[in-house]
Amino acid sequence: MRLSCLQENLSRGLSIAGRAVPSRTTMPILGNVLLATDHGQLKLAATNMELSIVHWVGARVETEGEITVPARNFIDLMNSLPPDQVSLSLDEATMTLALTCGSVKASFRGIAADEFPLVPEPDNNAGFTVEAEALNKGLTQVTFAASTDESHPVLTGVLAEFQGQTMTLAAADGFRLSLREIPLVDAVPTPFSVIIPARALAELMRITNGLDEPVRISTTRPHNQILFQMPDTVLNSQLIDGAYPDVRRIIPASSKTKVVIGREEILQACKRAAIFARDVANIVSLRIDAGELTVAADSSESGQGSTRLVASVEGAGLEIAFNVRFLIDVFSALDTPQIVLELNSPTNPGVIRAVGDESFIHVVMPMHLGHR
Repeated sequence: MRLSCLQENLSRGLSIAGRAVPSRTTMPILGNVLLATDHGQLKLAATNMELSIVHWVGARVETEGEITVPARNFIDLMNSLPPDQVSLSLDEATMTLALTCGSVKASFRGIAADEFPLVPEPDNNAGFTVEAEALNKGLTQVTFAASTDESHPVLTGVLAEFQGQTMTLAAADGFRLSLREIPLVDAVPTPFSVIIPARALAELMRITNGLDEPVRISTTRPHNQILFQMPDTVLNSQLIDGAYPDVRRIIPASSKTKVVIGREEILQACKRAAIFARDVANIVSLRIDAGELTVAADSSESGQGSTRLVASVEGAGLEIAFNVRFLIDVFSALDTPQIVLELNSPTNPGVIRAVGDESFIHVVMPMHLGHR
C-alpha cells in the first residue's frame, strides 16, 4: 500500500472512526484502526464488536493494500502533525506502516487486516431515508433520557419505531420519558421496531451534526443490526434484544394546570436553582400562581435561591418538585422559544411540550418536597 492524503482530512476521519475503538479490550486487534485502499479512497474502520464506524477519506492511491495499526498512537500522532500532505507506505514483509508529513517521519508496527472483524456493508438498494437535520434534532431530544444502569439493558437503548413515513424515537430511565416523531423521506414497507444502544446514537448525533445530505437507514435480517449510511461514513450497531416497556401508557391523558413560559427563562432559572439544590438531591420546587411561576431551591447548608418568572397559567395553582438536572436536560435539548408544562398534582408526572411542535413530548416524575 502506498498513498497520500491531506493531514486535516485524515485527522478528521480518524476522529470519526476512532470513536468506535474500545478504551479497554482483551482482543489486541480491536485496539487498532483499519486502513485500506478502496476505489481510490482510504477506508478507515474501527469497532468494539457492538459498534463499528467506517469513514472514507479522499486520497491519491499509488498501490493497493491494507493494514491495522494501534489506534491511539496513530490518532495522537496524526493530530500533532502540521496541515500538510501525509504519505503512507506499507512494508508487507514486516507489517510496518511508514508515515511522512513534512519533516516528520514515523512508523507503526501493525497487525494483518484479515484479523480485523468483518464490518457489514450497506445495501444501497435497501432501507429508507431521513433528513440529517431532522434525525439529529430527534436524537438530541431523546437520547439523554436513556438509562445508564446496565442492570436493565433494554432501558440503556432507545426504542425506534418505523411505520409509514414516520420514525418514532423513545427513551426512558424510570424517572423520565422523552418521545419524538421524525418524518421519513420515503415510507417503510412493513412496520417494525428495534432497540438501539444509546451510545451508538450519541455517536451518530455527533456525525450528523451539521450534515446536509440525508441519512439512509437499513437493518440486517432479522433486525439484529442497524446501519446508518452517510456520504462518507457508515455507522453500524448491534441491536438490544428484549421488549421495551409500553411508554405511552405513562403519558397523562389530561392536565388540570397548564403553564406556558419562555424556554430560555426557565432554563436559566433552573441552572441558578441547581447551585443550591446540590446538597438536597437536586430537588427544586416549581410554585405556580396566577400569572407566574417561581423556581426555588432551599438547602440548610448552602442557602436558598429563587427566581420568579412571568407565565401564562391556566387552571389551579400548585407546588411541585422535580430533579433539576432532568429539567435542565430537557430544556437544553429543545429549541422553541416557549414550552408548556402540563400538571395535575404534586404527586403525578409532569408533561413538557414544545409550543408549536406536536411531535415532541417529555414526561418527568415528581419528587417529594418533604425530602428537602
